[in-house]
Amino acid sequence: MYRLALLVIGYTCIFASCGSNSSMDGTTASGGDSAGGPVETRKPNSDYKPAFAGQTRVAGVKTTTPYEGTAINRSLKRPWGITSLPDGRLLITEKEGVMRIATPAGQLSEAITGIPPVNSGGQGGLLGITVDPDFTSNRMIYWVFSESTPQGNLTAVAKGALSADEKRVENAAIIYRATPAYPNNMHYGGRILVDKSGNLIVSTGERSDLETRPQAQELNSALGKVVRIDKNGQPAAGNPFVGRAGARPELYSYGHRNVQGLAFHPATGDLWESEMGPRGGDEINLVLPGKNYGWPVIGYGLEYSGQKVGSGITTREGMEQPVYYWDPVLSPSGMTFYSSDTLVEWKNNLFVAGLNSNHIARLVITNNKVVGEERLLAGEGQRFRDITQGRDGALYAVTDEGRLYRISRK
Repeated sequence: MYRLALLVIGYTCIFASCGSNSSMDGTTASGGDSAGGPVETRKPNSDYKPAFAGQTRVAGVKTTTPYEGTAINRSLKRPWGITSLPDGRLLITEKEGVMRIATPAGQLSEAITGIPPVNSGGQGGLLGITVDPDFTSNRMIYWVFSESTPQGNLTAVAKGALSADEKRVENAAIIYRATPAYPNNMHYGGRILVDKSGNLIVSTGERSDLETRPQAQELNSALGKVVRIDKNGQPAAGNPFVGRAGARPELYSYGHRNVQGLAFHPATGDLWESEMGPRGGDEINLVLPGKNYGWPVIGYGLEYSGQKVGSGITTREGMEQPVYYWDPVLSPSGMTFYSSDTLVEWKNNLFVAGLNSNHIARLVITNNKVVGEERLLAGEGQRFRDITQGRDGALYAVTDEGRLYRISRK
């Protein structure tokens, strides 16, 4: 009934333009006061208490600089990943297995061919994407997708060169597979970044089922992990478990449920992630090498049945606490830090795409703590899947319903 209510509210918003700052042309504007009570006012699913002040439901903030969010394209088909090209255009993945290029004005290219087949069933498909820092000279792109194998489905990483005419990917090759494979279509993770040393950071899921869930804690499995590999798919030098018996050398962190957001802090260079909880307990984590983030042993969510997960504990020695969590859920997917001086008020803030929550969460972070939260585009009735900062200082976000938004200073 709860999910049905959310769907009704979402569709009502699409047609009635919910929210005082929203208009039927898909433009949202804001300005005004600064701080107030928490933006979340619903009752939590659980009775769990935060481990420290400010771990959930911090004070609400509101952007005082006038900005607008405009739907510049409405014809994408289940977009999943978005990243910026050096010339300011945007490279977008669509779940069914298509890449496209969009201009900052919203014009879309034809489908880019040459991509290995994807299994788009359930939560799978063509997922996260990133470009090589030397893209201008080597044309290389890297992406994550769900692949079908005789043993089951898995999260895979591929690379290839975008052709000069931008119509195909040349010499596409699968460079990494997060094994073991498993015959379901859930929790693939799927984000990818290039770190400052030129290695790939990739997130995987624990594939959801009770059978696979414990593998998030197992160092001989790639499920429920953040992995760090080189551009040929080999374990990156300096990884925390290199040389440790019984541990995969590509692992960077473990104990994750389903990481669909990765971003580097523009000032510190630290790696952050967004992670979906079950019924409540969505997390924002500061990812440190070799650390255990607790799933499924600790967490702030419940099973979908309403029962507690495992023994129902939220802390354990040797397991990291989330910097921030939501209950009820945000359903966090892609995310990005804002680094531009175009809208100074947002500098170094984290923007998280929310699915079930139908908004983008702006988090103000100080000394690795969330100190303020704001909801953007909450009146659009969209499931926000991914968000990136453009070369022009605007934010660009894609939604499951097929929209591309540009969020910028007025």
